[in-house]
Amino acid sequence: MWIDDDDEETVTFGEFRSLARAEFAALANEDVEPGDRVVLIMPQGIPAMATFVGAMMLSAVPAFLAYPNFKVEPSKYRSGLAGVTANLSAKAVLIDESFPDEMLECVSLASETKLLRAGHKRDDLQQLNNRGEAYAQIRPDSLAFIQHSAGTTGLQKGVALTHAAVLRQVDHLSEALKIDGSSDRVYNWLPLYHDMGLIAAFMLPMACHIPIVMQSPLNWVMQPESMLQVVSESKCTVAWMPNFAFQFVPRRTPQSRWADYDLSSLRLLINCSEPVRASSMSEFRKAFRIGEGVLQSSYAMAENVFAVTQSNLERGPVTILADGQQFRSVHRIVEVPAETPGSLSFTSSGRLLPNQRVQILSDSGETLGDACVGEIAIQSDCLFEGYYNRPDLTTQAIVDGWYRTGDLGFLLDGELFIVGRKKDLLIIGGENIYPQDIEEIVSAHPAIHDGRVIAMGVYNPSLGTEDVVIAAEVENEYLLSDAAKLEQEIRSRVVAGLGIAVRRILLRPPKWIVKSTAGKAARSATREKLLREHPELNPEA
Repeated sequence: MWIDDDDEETVTFGEFRSLARAEFAALANEDVEPGDRVVLIMPQGIPAMATFVGAMMLSAVPAFLAYPNFKVEPSKYRSGLAGVTANLSAKAVLIDESFPDEMLECVSLASETKLLRAGHKRDDLQQLNNRGEAYAQIRPDSLAFIQHSAGTTGLQKGVALTHAAVLRQVDHLSEALKIDGSSDRVYNWLPLYHDMGLIAAFMLPMACHIPIVMQSPLNWVMQPESMLQVVSESKCTVAWMPNFAFQFVPRRTPQSRWADYDLSSLRLLINCSEPVRASSMSEFRKAFRIGEGVLQSSYAMAENVFAVTQSNLERGPVTILADGQQFRSVHRIVEVPAETPGSLSFTSSGRLLPNQRVQILSDSGETLGDACVGEIAIQSDCLFEGYYNRPDLTTQAIVDGWYRTGDLGFLLDGELFIVGRKKDLLIIGGENIYPQDIEEIVSAHPAIHDGRVIAMGVYNPSLGTEDVVIAAEVENEYLLSDAAKLEQEIRSRVVAGLGIAVRRILLRPPKWIVKSTAGKAARSATREKLLREHPELNPEA
């Protein structure tokens, strides 16, 4: 089922197969052959899903890219798309009839790349010159599709995945989640160009023949309360969301309407794609009366098709308290009792799925033991083949058969805990400070737009260390508030929570912070924007 505003469209698996066959035939008519790369730029919905599967039926290699919208700068989108099609040597770029004419200027292609209309209807099947009924012979080790990373353009790296890796991931995940084909129903608002939307909420239920109820990511962002209505009415049982959504939904739903929705059908609501925060899940659980055992967690990435870990469904995610000073200064986890001053809370992303291995590595590449913080490296039977046509990036990422994720975390009693990204780590006075910890404190202020905070380190040559600089979007109703007072309140909260001083707080209007294609605040792009506007903060300017 596809839900967009007040419109609904429902297709059976048989009808969906016919739609996919129509796309298969249309591509074959355009001389797309097995192994050819095709780029899909289509709005979320049944036509996009059918086109993707139709390309796979032909043994072509599809790649979803983010659909342009009013926020997209045409020149940047054009250059990014040109880079992707050139790197993939794409045979075709597929758009549908709804693609806006004013955005066609974004589609600048090489002469050998075709621009094709997709999204054919079932009635078109008989009119298409379907070159035989037999689908392409698909080898397990051939490429199934290519995923692109969720950066500010979503176009950075093409993650090449084989059919065998995808099917193994589906097997592992369906077993871990105890998927029941007779009773489960998946809800999804996540974009299909993101691994959580594509694998967990589309490929998995399709392979297991369970219904999918999907809505537009843009509609969800504009009206997050709509999720509650859809789940309540459709009786969905399984869904995935990034951590920020567990706060975003209750905070954007009037408290007077919290009790209007019945989410009792949910069996699993899985926190994934960001470090898991127990406080975020607790806020959602209390707002909507979620039962024990429903809220779960997972660690996943496109380079592993999707999930590496999954929390135990009976026990749920594990939360511990650790000594903050030990964590920041010597990178070790020392558990402490509840309400210990200066303690930090960590929530696990679960235990390893079958045939997954994890190491925690020091900066020098040595394997660390339990309770030691380092870079997460994985080996897996779901691991990607490499970054498509980028052997340089592949060699950097896969060392001695281990994929270096760039994520920082630790193992404790078989549970994997994620603490942040290695490249985002701030080093303040010799201590490791994780920007997420600062951002969580700042986001809790009622004047700040939740999830629209970026904390960064800017080198101060006079001190020989980094200073903390914060950019935060202010809610509309607080734009005329006393800025100096608001800044002081934020400084006091950060000092009380982490014991560190903030050099500069930059309060900004809504929509100022750059977002990634996955809808999250984009650190590096926002940092570049901030330093352009405030060159005095950049010691190299």
